[in-house]
Amino acid sequence: MLLLAGAPVNGIAQDAGHPEGVPQPTPAYTIDAVRYASIPGFRTAGLVMGADPAERTDIAMVFWVIRGAGRVVLFDSGFHRERWFSTFDVTDYLRPDSALTGLGVAATEVTDVIVSHAHWDHMGGIELFPEATVHIQREEYEYYTGAAWREGGRRGGIDEDDVVALVRRNLAGRVRLVEGDDVEVLPGIRAYTGARHTYASQYILVEGAEPFVLASDNGYLYRNFETRTAGATFLPTDRSGNEAALERMLRLAGSSDRVVPGHDALQFARFPSRGRVARIRAPG
Repeated sequence: MLLLAGAPVNGIAQDAGHPEGVPQPTPAYTIDAVRYASIPGFRTAGLVMGADPAERTDIAMVFWVIRGAGRVVLFDSGFHRERWFSTFDVTDYLRPDSALTGLGVAATEVTDVIVSHAHWDHMGGIELFPEATVHIQREEYEYYTGAAWREGGRRGGIDEDDVVALVRRNLAGRVRLVEGDDVEVLPGIRAYTGARHTYASQYILVEGAEPFVLASDNGYLYRNFETRTAGATFLPTDRSGNEAALERMLRLAGSSDRVVPGHDALQFARFPSRGRVARIRAPG
């Protein structure tokens, strides 16, 4: 069977990659964090293992926007389904596609969504960005579209409607499956596994003179990194792997200042901010 570069294979779009032997310049990506909601008084022990059970933390609900080289890439996509407002005390909510307009970007301009993991508040907004190709770990895709829903499967925090939306995007030929650890997802953006927040969660490195690691829920808070303490894991036995991943993220970024946790509101204080947007890395 003749396959064209980038054509779907078994319904999964394949990345054409770079021409062999031709070095490609790293795009000068801009990185912004967008806060689309908050959850006040979240139990800190659910974010940092061993924390005082009485301690509470106000968390930011965030996705990240990476722009450059003709692309608008989201790392995670937020959520929009009504059921989650009754499950969690979500405040100051602005639907992610509307929150994106704070950067002057329309939802239809989003070219790619890299999904860190399949939880409701990270994959739940993919329908809001209809032109985007979705990038997700192959094992994450296969588990949550299959075994998670059979006897003995683990599907806490997974919304079945989100899974249906993901499968529909795949049927449209706009899902690309990331094949494991240390993989270039897009030019200058690499995906890493090993934290096991969900079955096969991933975090990303945005390359450049000052590389940044975006952790998503593989590191909820700056405190996880400062104390090298795991957050919620797929299984209790994954704790040591999560803590090793925290160390690795710091090493990949080259500085603790360039590792951005998934739900820490402090990122909007540590980086120049305006309204709901924090500029993590400026252009160039």
